[in-house]
Amino acid sequence: MKISTQLKLCVAGVILTTSGTIISLSMFNVKDAHRVNEAGIVRGGTQQAIKLELSRQENDELIQALSRRINELINGGKEFDLEKTKDSDFLDKIRKVDKSWKNIQKIVQKNRENSQYSSELLKASEDLFKVTNDAVFAAEDIVEKQATNFKLVKYILVVIQLLVAGAIVITIRNIALSMNTFTGNIASSSTEIVTTIEQQEGTISQQASSVHETTTTMNELGAASLQAAEQAEASSAGAQKALTLVEQGTQAVQQTQESMNMLREQVEAIAEQIIRLSEQTGQIVGVSELVADLANQTNMLALNAAVEAVRAGEQGKGFAVVAREIRKLADESKNSADKINNLITDIQTAMNSTVMVTDEGTKKTEEGIKLTQGTAATFAGVTDAVNTVFVNSQQISLSARQQAVAVQEVLSVMNNINLGAQETSVGISQVKTSTRQLDEAAKDLQAAV
Repeated sequence: MKISTQLKLCVAGVILTTSGTIISLSMFNVKDAHRVNEAGIVRGGTQQAIKLELSRQENDELIQALSRRINELINGGKEFDLEKTKDSDFLDKIRKVDKSWKNIQKIVQKNRENSQYSSELLKASEDLFKVTNDAVFAAEDIVEKQATNFKLVKYILVVIQLLVAGAIVITIRNIALSMNTFTGNIASSSTEIVTTIEQQEGTISQQASSVHETTTTMNELGAASLQAAEQAEASSAGAQKALTLVEQGTQAVQQTQESMNMLREQVEAIAEQIIRLSEQTGQIVGVSELVADLANQTNMLALNAAVEAVRAGEQGKGFAVVAREIRKLADESKNSADKINNLITDIQTAMNSTVMVTDEGTKKTEEGIKLTQGTAATFAGVTDAVNTVFVNSQQISLSARQQAVAVQEVLSVMNNINLGAQETSVGISQVKTSTRQLDEAAKDLQAAV
């Protein structure tokens, strides 16, 4: 039989005897003895309460306390620390007590109103004493049965403990014989284990050194990866700034193009106004020429009037004065018309120059619009190129960061491996020491057995 099986049998025997002791102790329930005491209190208390009632000394507090105690003997409770009984005989008798007590309480109320019920109360108290006495005896029977069973179980446990003790002695003797053989085998095996562990210790030391060198290399690679990631992020930030500047330049070109379009529209409006002004000056020239013709005709009429006034003699002198004044007005009108013609000629010359200038301005504006359109197209191309550079920089930065993270993870793993290798080396040394101690202990045990 295996040693473990023998030890299990010994433990099982100890557990069996211990369990038997616990069971026997649990069979003797202190609560049942307490129930006997509480039943006795009910028996004496109810008789005391009836005597007080017969002597006209009312004590409702005692009556209520007895009622609660009877109820707890039936149903269990915390006030008097009673458990609900499982014995049907005691339960039947205590219920009779409860019934008789409730009947006495009714008689007590009648007796308090009319003393003629004293004899009836006395007879009921005798019946109550009888049933409470039966309940006390029933509770005592339960305790006596438990005491008898406890003694029987105690004797059985003594016999079992003797048998278990004998079995344990025999088992220990067998274990000692087996251990003598085992210790010899352990001593031989531990010597071989020490030799193997010493070889493994050298190999693990070499592995730990290699892992340390690899960890150092991964540290350098991790630093380089982090630097590359930082440079990639800086490049991405520069590309972002360049993209922002290009977008601002594109907006400026668009605003310039809009301004050039507005300038072209204004120049065209000026040209149209100049054309309208030219037409209106032409009309003024016509009016001025008509005024000059009217002045000439008026001058001729004034001249003829003057001639006629001379012919008329004294009667025509007043008319001659009027004719001279009309002639002066006609000369002034002609002179004004000539001045207007000269001014209109100057205005037309200036307008012609202005038209030429506006034409040149329109051409320059068209050229400026074409130039801004070309610049806008160039900025759009630059924007696409810079955006492409920005996207590529972001991808490079992300890849560099991922690479740096991967290197850090590998570095973490290598550090764990390095730490594990060092711990393994230390563990091997400890195992070697423990194995030697085991070898010595096996020899000591073999000598002791």
